[in-house]
Amino acid sequence: MILVDSSVWIDYFNGVETKQTNFVYQEIGAVEFAIGDLIYGEVMQGFKADRDFQIGHDFFEDIPFLLLVNKELSLKSAQNYRFLRKKGITIRKTIDCFIATFCIEKRLPLLQSDKDFEPFVEHLGLKSIF
Repeated sequence: MILVDSSVWIDYFNGVETKQTNFVYQEIGAVEFAIGDLIYGEVMQGFKADRDFQIGHDFFEDIPFLLLVNKELSLKSAQNYRFLRKKGITIRKTIDCFIATFCIEKRLPLLQSDKDFEPFVEHLGLKSIF
């Protein structure tokens, strides 16, 4: 199973061609992709047209849905943020800390196209697809 970040899903639904969206196009059906609660919220709030919102909703009905946040993960996420901050690295979005920490703790690879995840790969062992 691969958790896919909103940075990829947004490009996917907007028809933006990247190595990440190409991976989704090529592997959908062969690889089990998952979406998390926080990611789902980010993606769904971005649809402007009701029709597109419904398409996204229907699409994600067939994708495994993961609950990413609880008290323990929130604490671990804060610890990871502080660890990186002590190295002079500031993560811009709290949600990215939660997503990265969830993947690290569950040993789940992350498909993403957001540079905020790179410190988690380099310093904390996040498995990234690329």
